[in-house]
Amino acid sequence: MKELIELLNVFAMLSLMAVGGGTAVIPQMEHETVAVHQWVSSTQFASIYSLGQLAPGPNMSMVGIIGYHAAGAAGFFLVLFAFYFPACMLTYVVSHIWDSYRDNPWRDAVQRGLAPITIGLMLAGVYAVGKTASFNLDRPLWFNGVTLGFGLAIVLLLFWKRINPAILILACGAIGWFVLR
Repeated sequence: MKELIELLNVFAMLSLMAVGGGTAVIPQMEHETVAVHQWVSSTQFASIYSLGQLAPGPNMSMVGIIGYHAAGAAGFFLVLFAFYFPACMLTYVVSHIWDSYRDNPWRDAVQRGLAPITIGLMLAGVYAVGKTASFNLDRPLWFNGVTLGFGLAIVLLLFWKRINPAILILACGAIGWFVLR
């Protein structure tokens, strides 16, 4: 029961911190689930995050898998509720207030001010997951070099060509399985 209450507290807090989307709280989510509560390992977190990006539907549904690792089926459903419900309620209330100030000049200033914050939080998420996926002190140095090379190649490829990232994730997974197993 204590585990379920901790899951509820952590994921409800993350829900309310997710300014600009769930990806913005990835660094804090990793800290809470890996370092503080040890519900999953850093490697498991990176794998769960990758699966969440690949799976159809909301990519942050990956939080349910963390809940399942921590407390089984009850943890799965509780974490999904805790992560989505507070943000939904907050969005509902704020949208009604926001619409009532449609013609107010500060509304535009707030929107412009939140954009760089959102981008910064998303970049922090990319850094946290990339660091976990590319650098692991338990693996040999050459292994980290190969995973870092995969990551950089994908970034360059995405800037150069318009390719579905899901295809690249599958391709890198297959190549990694053959090269790094």
